[in-house]
Amino acid sequence: MVSRAERGPLADWFWTIDRFFLALFILLMGIGFMLSFAASPAVAERIGLEPFHFVKRHAAFLLPALGVMIGLSFLTPRQVRRTAMVLLVVSLAMMLLALFFGVEVKGSRRWVTLAGLSIQPSEFMKPAFVVVCAWLFAEHARQPEIPGNLFAIILFGIVGALLVAQPDLGQTILTSAVWGSMFFMAGMPWLWIIVLGGLGVGGFISAYYIFPHVAGRIDRFMTGEGDTFQVDTAREAIIRGDWFGQGPGEGIVKRIIPDAHTDFIFSVAAEEFGVIFCMALVTLFAVLVLRGLSHAYRERNDFNRFAVAGLVLQIGMQSIINVGVNLELLPAKGMTLPLISYGGSSIIAICVTAGFILALTRHRPEKRAQDRSVFRVSHGVPAE
Repeated sequence: MVSRAERGPLADWFWTIDRFFLALFILLMGIGFMLSFAASPAVAERIGLEPFHFVKRHAAFLLPALGVMIGLSFLTPRQVRRTAMVLLVVSLAMMLLALFFGVEVKGSRRWVTLAGLSIQPSEFMKPAFVVVCAWLFAEHARQPEIPGNLFAIILFGIVGALLVAQPDLGQTILTSAVWGSMFFMAGMPWLWIIVLGGLGVGGFISAYYIFPHVAGRIDRFMTGEGDTFQVDTAREAIIRGDWFGQGPGEGIVKRIIPDAHTDFIFSVAAEEFGVIFCMALVTLFAVLVLRGLSHAYRERNDFNRFAVAGLVLQIGMQSIINVGVNLELLPAKGMTLPLISYGGSSIIAICVTAGFILALTRHRPEKRAQDRSVFRVSHGVPAE
């Protein structure tokens, strides 16, 4: 235990970090590792690998991911902004390279290979994009003559264009929803709400007619006809799990779910541990989001408020999409369950998000007076 009387980076970190957030992130990572034992052996055997291949790789990814999360949590808000800016530039450049030199999987170019490792740059773009947009919105709120909102719109257009070019419509929808929520919190004018809402609807309709795989997934979701093997087996696994599950290692349907260790790990959890366990897992994500929004509501610094809200909404919305697909409430979309599903880029990128949240929610008493002053100036509140 670190004493309050101690002074130093580690002691300051320990007594200023939001330990509830930290424990929640580590708990979710532990649950994900536990579920990899249930979900991945059948997938590994089906493609000719030794049973615990993905379990070992999951463990190998968790260690650097945990280091990234803890390391980023030491940053100050200014350092978070600078880190996010560098990460955003690098990830956007890699997304552009992926379009020309990336690995093509199922008709999409989302991955680049570096030093033998397959990396999905868009995963790292998401938290950096949220933080940079939060800074732009905050600068415009602080000084209206700074065109922060315009720059945020231009940046959103660049990110959206790269995602659509891959194509990755699921990440496009997620990024758009988070960005729109942040813009709304920043005081989006009603004219912009109408214009951007219309563009969103138009983009969704265009995607249906332009991309055959998007039309196919929506048609299968609406009619139930065609190749619905994945969602049908996922539903069967959930039904078989009932309230309390079949028990660890006793799942049968999980063995034939193609992406059991990634997109459909929620269904594996339902079959082996039951609906009660899944409800508890969803509750953990809900608590994470609500705690983050509560902190953002109390935050006086505009940048911190927008960034924390955007980062927790990103985790929450991605969780909703994944669980919704597993429950057949949404059309099938390849999107992982944050901190739970297998995937190197996904795990490390989500831990970047977690590290930013921990850094921005640290208690900094020495900054309170400055934050109060900034709040009064930006909101026209008279001095005390």
